[in-house]
Amino acid sequence: MTAKSIQFKLFVFLIIALGLFALYTWLTLTYTYSEGSRAGFLQKFSKRGWICKTWEGEIVTGSMLGNQEKFMFSVRDADLAKEVNAAIGKRIEVDYAQHIGVPSNCFGETEYFLRSIKTVPESITFQRDVQAEVVEPPKAVANDLIKK
Repeated sequence: MTAKSIQFKLFVFLIIALGLFALYTWLTLTYTYSEGSRAGFLQKFSKRGWICKTWEGEIVTGSMLGNQEKFMFSVRDADLAKEVNAAIGKRIEVDYAQHIGVPSNCFGETEYFLRSIKTVPESITFQRDVQAEVVEPPKAVANDLIKK
């Protein structure tokens, strides 16, 4: 074997390896393992990373009194990132797609990628905000009790 044939084979091997890696990356980003929705309070959203800056966020689901669960997500779309950033501290509902096996953090630090977001009204009442109400019996029942 000559040096040129070894270099050529090495070059072809590297091209094939890079092509397979690109194909794998494309497949993991286009194939959706699962889809779903989550609701909660948007607690944190930031653009971070050493080399690849990605938008990462955190939603607190569950009740605020206990049993809290954090849902970590990534955002790849800049327009969607602006919408999410405007909703910090609000109750939101998000639709997401889960992509398993993405080979790099350059696409997002989590495997959950947001597709859409909407702000929902706070319909939750917290136990500490509920005051004890005195329930009065109907007048007819009260008068019957007084007569006895």
